[in-house]
Amino acid sequence: MDAEDSPWGESAPKVNQPTPLSSISSPRSPAGKGPRTPRRVGAQATRLEAVDDSLGPLGPLGDNVPTIQEPDQPPKPPSKEQSLPGQNARQPPSTSSSMTKSMMDSVDLDDDSTSNSSRARYSRQGQPAPGALDGPRRQTQPSVSIEQAARPSFDITVGDPHKVGDLTSSHIVYQVRTKTSSKAYRQPEFTVSRRYRDFLWLYTSLHSSNPGVVVPPPPEKQAVGRFDSNFVESRRSALERMLNKTAAHPVLQHDADLKIFLESEAFNVDVKHREHREPGLGENKGMFSSIGFGSGGGSKFIEHDDWFHERRTYLDALENQLKALLKAIDTVVQQRKALAEAAGDFSASLHALSTVELSVSLSTPLEGLSDLQLRIRELYERQAQQDVLTLGITVDEYIRLIGSIKQAFAQRQKSFHSWHSAEAELSKRKSTQDKTLRSGKTQQDRLTQLQADVGDGERRCHQARLLFEDMGRLMRSELERFEREKVEDFKSGVETFLEGAIEAQKELIELWETFLMQLDADEDGEPFFRPPAISAAPAKPKEETAQGSSEESAQGAAATVTAEQEE
Repeated sequence: MDAEDSPWGESAPKVNQPTPLSSISSPRSPAGKGPRTPRRVGAQATRLEAVDDSLGPLGPLGDNVPTIQEPDQPPKPPSKEQSLPGQNARQPPSTSSSMTKSMMDSVDLDDDSTSNSSRARYSRQGQPAPGALDGPRRQTQPSVSIEQAARPSFDITVGDPHKVGDLTSSHIVYQVRTKTSSKAYRQPEFTVSRRYRDFLWLYTSLHSSNPGVVVPPPPEKQAVGRFDSNFVESRRSALERMLNKTAAHPVLQHDADLKIFLESEAFNVDVKHREHREPGLGENKGMFSSIGFGSGGGSKFIEHDDWFHERRTYLDALENQLKALLKAIDTVVQQRKALAEAAGDFSASLHALSTVELSVSLSTPLEGLSDLQLRIRELYERQAQQDVLTLGITVDEYIRLIGSIKQAFAQRQKSFHSWHSAEAELSKRKSTQDKTLRSGKTQQDRLTQLQADVGDGERRCHQARLLFEDMGRLMRSELERFEREKVEDFKSGVETFLEGAIEAQKELIELWETFLMQLDADEDGEPFFRPPAISAAPAKPKEETAQGSSEESAQGAAATVTAEQEE
């Protein structure tokens, strides 16, 4: 095969001239397959039309694809290294595959325009684009649920407790600082001043407007010692926990009373306006009173639901155990305070003994031990307060939460009695209507009125039944939420209590070890600390005065002091 021969057979001089029969039968062809040359021309034309198809399996090839030459222009002849013997018969398929590979290599898969056009072509053919399935797979799973992500976040701190008012009207005022992402508030951060009775109003309002919801209660009142620093700190921490639990509740965080409490600058005025001018509260109270919700049940309530009966028994037992635990914690706290007081008395006695002791070798350790007992007293007092703020406040909070749950149970009982009272009233109205119809008297106005009364009774009975059922479902979810939070809060409280106890014991051991090292250093003649030596220096004039009082005692004391100083 000559260098001028084209593998496609498109050379202009040879295509236009007829091929003689002698050249067909000539043995000059290496493979002896010269007669197949005309068929390669037709195969090449078919190949060019197939590759140019824009709807082929390869899709659009972009702008970087080399343009296919027209049939009237001869292609560039290949080099001699590519025209090997024995491959002339397979030249069209190999050429087509080489062209396909070159076209695929020329396509930039990262090009945005190419990828977009490819996805458009696959969408027209009803097939998913290859890159379209990779998008959702690359997305990470959300850390929280959609409902939790949609809820507004609240960060509430209660701090800066200070006493205001005169002797007769003195009380503690707290600064309530709120940070929230809720759009219902005017600003994301704001601070208001509230006193203890404002927290009581919030609890009462939330409890009355949300029947069946377990509202976090505030700490109880205390008439004696309400201005004590430890009591004020424990109450402040309890109020802060109450507000954060209320704001984290999925139902209570949207209540209008909570918004007034957290945001209102003129709190007392807004409360009065809400109670007297807003019709929402009146409508709610009227609806509950219309179905008999506000009235107490006449007969004793008998629980027919086994689930609620078991929960009520469990809550009674849990309340008794928590009260016993709180009593034990109070005993431990009182013992720590007694130890702190005893350590303070011991320190005062040691200090008095060190002042009258003449020997420096004894008065110095006594004074150091007195200082050590003062630090031990501070440690016991701090540990007692920490026990109250970690485990004690958690136990007290859940005792009050159980009381709030029992109030929700009482509301459910009232709704049950309201439902049965509505059913009894409905049966009376129906019996009156039946008697009037059986009497045979044609009193159309009377019958119309009785029919309207029966319809009203059916509506009230239906509302009372729905309220009872809704409260049952709501209390089930509230009790499940109570169990989850109880486990988390007690686990956190116990861990903090144990960590505080371990740190206190480590600090106590460190204090005693440091004091022992001081004593060892004093015995070796190298003082471990300097302050006791400075405090013992003014005692020298007393020793000199004692030397002048009697000659024998003066000589002995002077010899002792001289020997200690030399050592």
